[in-house]
Amino acid sequence: MLSDDQAQAASDLLWAHWRQGRRMAALPEPLRPATRAEGYAIQSRLERRSEKPLFGWKIAATSRAGQIHIGVDGPLAGRLLAERVYETGSTLPFGANHMRVVEMEFAFRLGRDLPPRETPYLMDEVLDAVDTLHPAVEVPDSRYDDFATVGAPQLIADNSCAHDFVLGPATQAPWRSLDLARHEVNGTIKGRIEGKGTGENVLGDPRIALTWLANELSELGIGLKAGQVVTTGTCLTPLPVGPGDEVSGDFGILGNVALRFDL
Repeated sequence: MLSDDQAQAASDLLWAHWRQGRRMAALPEPLRPATRAEGYAIQSRLERRSEKPLFGWKIAATSRAGQIHIGVDGPLAGRLLAERVYETGSTLPFGANHMRVVEMEFAFRLGRDLPPRETPYLMDEVLDAVDTLHPAVEVPDSRYDDFATVGAPQLIADNSCAHDFVLGPATQAPWRSLDLARHEVNGTIKGRIEGKGTGENVLGDPRIALTWLANELSELGIGLKAGQVVTTGTCLTPLPVGPGDEVSGDFGILGNVALRFDL
């Protein structure tokens, strides 16, 4: 079991690499988490580095394509730092992004708290706590050279590949009555449709993914808070991007989200 000092040292190292756009092969052996719990213990130290309240949470690897992309067999939770969140239409720095992909995602904003508890949350309970649904784009990245081989505990420690996030406007459509599992999403790069998917690729339904997160955090003694946003994972194969690319996600009646990368 990692000590508090070891977990802090691992967090410090990952944070420095994130800030400086650097990568490593893996965490040094003495600082390397062996379990998901140890990975989350390292990740939790990120929050104190932000000057603002936690913006929300991301779920990585909710689709088979996403799992293959980072070499895991199930979802991982990560934190969305407010300093890394952009409005739709923003220009984002491309920087030293290593993954070089974007992901089209359904995001939910909570209207009330979901505190940790002993019994698992049911989907209806979680959805009752949701205020709004948004189209979103995640721009993931990793601080590891070969992120597909380091394993889930180290990826969790590295904030589950969180990097930048673009939130679209709250949809005005009656989303609660829609079948989100069958809802189609198109991803466009430079004006060309490069990928198509549906909500079914997100653990079978984005609402299932949201419920998974509420229970994953609850088991860690963490609650979701009113106002926080949860982005539920890519509903299509991650789309390759580069500097200067214009990106948009078309969620049909649920709305659109767009961004541009600088040169």
